[in-house]
This record gives sequence, C-alpha cells and structure tokens, in this order.
Amino acid sequence: MLPWLPPAPVRFPHASSALNEPDGLLCAGGDLSPEWLLAAYPRGIFPWFSPGDPILWWSPDPRMVLIPSEIRVRRSLSKRLRNAGMHFSMDRDFTGVINACASIPRDGQAGTWILPEMREAYIALHDMGHAHSVEVWQDDVLVGGLYGVACGRVFFGESMFSRLPDASKLALVILCRELEARDFQLIDCQMHTSHLESLGACSIARNDFISYLDQYAIGQGREGKWSLTCSPPKDGS
Repeated sequence: MLPWLPPAPVRFPHASSALNEPDGLLCAGGDLSPEWLLAAYPRGIFPWFSPGDPILWWSPDPRMVLIPSEIRVRRSLSKRLRNAGMHFSMDRDFTGVINACASIPRDGQAGTWILPEMREAYIALHDMGHAHSVEVWQDDVLVGGLYGVACGRVFFGESMFSRLPDASKLALVILCRELEARDFQLIDCQMHTSHLESLGACSIARNDFISYLDQYAIGQGREGKWSLTCSPPKDGS
C-alpha cells in the first residue's frame, strides 16, 4: 500500500522504499510548502502529479545525473552560442521561465505537470533564495531557460524549455559553468532523456545517488539571488 503523509509533521519514508514501478513512486500526501520541498530534495525525493491527483512523491531508480565539469559541449553548439546573437542571465525572470516551461508544447505530452500550485511553490522557493533560473534571451525576448532547486552543493533540475533550436541546451551549458565555479558537485536530472544523455548526463543507481546527497546536499547552501560570474564557453571547450 502506498504510504499517505499527513500535513504534519514533515516526514518522508526512506527513498529506498520507493516502488520500482511506476518510476519510483514513494508516497502521497503532505503539501508543497517550502518545509516539505526542502526536506524532500536532499533525500532524493521530488513531487510530480497530474490534475485531480493527490500530491505524489517520487524517487526513481536509476537516477539521471550530470557532473557540471563533464558536460559535453559539441563544436556546433559552441558555435551557436557565439554566433546566434543570444545572451544569458540568472534569476532575472524566474517566473517567466517557469511559466514558459509550463506552457510550451512538448512531444508526447497533452498537458503539463507544472500545475498552478506547483508554480506557486517553486516561486516561493525562489523568493527564499533556494530555487534558481537560467534565462536565454534574443534581444529582449525570452527564448529558452531552465529552473531548479539548490541544496548544499547539488542542483536539482526541474524543467527546461526552448523557443529557438538548442536554447535549452545553451541554458544547461551556462548552468554547468556557473555551478562548477560555485563548487557544486552534481546536477540531478531525475529521469533519463536522450537530450540530456547527449550532453553528458548518465544514469546511476538510486543508492549511489543517495550517497552523493548524503555527502553534498547538506551544510551551507548558496542561497539568495544568483547572477552570472563566468564567460560563455568558447569554441572547442
């Protein structure tokens, strides 16, 4: 039987008890307050649910991760970065990014999991300095980006979007450079996609992922608003 969490106290089952099918479903209930979300992520747990469902919490096995220093930047992507007339920012328009992630059409998806209550929850985390965005601009138009949650030295990616070819890939390249400069050790990509695999992400066992979190997703975080500190990557880097 799937464990049901009351609104209080904030307490999760261990991630290792998640069901392998479907996709690491762990428990239901609780709420989306900052207290619940900030307790979930360092334990390898995240929320995902559809309209009409209760809040569902997940911990997949295996887990897709990316080490910031190991992102794969192909020459064609680096060339696009230099020549496509785009510029980048962090935490300039978090709301615009999450709204775009929720509304942009995606192959194989009839709707979005970023429901209004999810949107409000992550905007609240952003206002507290725990959730961050990368924006890709062409002139003053937001054409790509991503957002996620930072805990300790781990960044938990949530969603990305593109309105121009490769814009979300460029956002991830910028994020990796910024995280590496901040001594972050890992990006949680949650589930496998060929898009992320092409950029150097790989799947690891959930137990190994939890071990990473026990080491890196604790202690002093990098809270507050972020801004760019690194130059965009150069061709061949």
